[in-house]
Amino acid sequence: MGVKGFVEGGVASIVAGCSTHPLDLIKVRMQLQGESNAAAVQTLRPALAFQTTTTTTIHHPLPPPPPPRVGPVAVGIKIFQQEGVAALFSGVSATVLRQCLYSTTRMGLYDILKEKWTDPDTKTMPLNRKIVAGLIAGGIGAAVGNPADVAMVRMQADGRLPADQRRNYKSVFDAIKSMTRSEGVTSLWRGSSLTVNRAMLVTASQLASYDEFKEMILKKQLMKDGLGTHVTASFAAGFVAAVASNPVDVIKTRVMNMKVEAGKAAPYGGALDCALKTVRAEGPMALYKGFIPTISRQGPFTVVLFVTLEQVRKLLKDF
Repeated sequence: MGVKGFVEGGVASIVAGCSTHPLDLIKVRMQLQGESNAAAVQTLRPALAFQTTTTTTIHHPLPPPPPPRVGPVAVGIKIFQQEGVAALFSGVSATVLRQCLYSTTRMGLYDILKEKWTDPDTKTMPLNRKIVAGLIAGGIGAAVGNPADVAMVRMQADGRLPADQRRNYKSVFDAIKSMTRSEGVTSLWRGSSLTVNRAMLVTASQLASYDEFKEMILKKQLMKDGLGTHVTASFAAGFVAAVASNPVDVIKTRVMNMKVEAGKAAPYGGALDCALKTVRAEGPMALYKGFIPTISRQGPFTVVLFVTLEQVRKLLKDF
């Protein structure tokens, strides 16, 4: 397979990423709803605090009630009305770079591992090996593509900030340059542990389940190896990937988007701190915030990804 697997996966990923970018942007905006309340949550009083002879009553002002949550259609309409149609493609340059780095790497590595671990006699690969291959490929791909991922999240979220607080990045390269200059090189890998964890979950569930669903459909002769099989298997794989990755994706988005100012404590001390504050302020279902746009994006993305991949493979089969 070699280099061809990377090229095939890269082309398919770029086509899928660009075509579903507006859905991804809406998902990011929804995941950030209610974030200011989560970041403001204070640590709870210890359960085993010792009593003292004097009691001091401290009145803390109650945090403002969270703004009403709106659905993906309302979010999309609001972006269109307030920021224009072009805003739906904010950060698309970062999406292209992310797909070139992250998806090209994970798709190519998965194909290499799949080729090595496939049984030469039965021409099949056990599900557990597919999952392991996905975990490895996804983790390495995410580590490579994290700078583009951070830039993409910030560019997509910029429109929700007040005008005087917006970063106004001109392109993904401007975003990376600005972050490096103002926050240091390490800011490009902010939230990298979350990115790697999410990518491992997505790649393992998405690629492994696609292969598994496709093999099952062909084995049971439900459909022939064609467009119908590819669409069915890829949509099922997209649903599995969305369920597995959404909680990590919410935390990743918030950690990457947080604004760290000199001399002030960061809104979140890390992934676990962000998860705890989010759950305390908004409830455990907040980890599935944006799930509808996630599955609305993950489904079409996965369908376009694998349908395009199968077509590119046909075009390049003689190379």
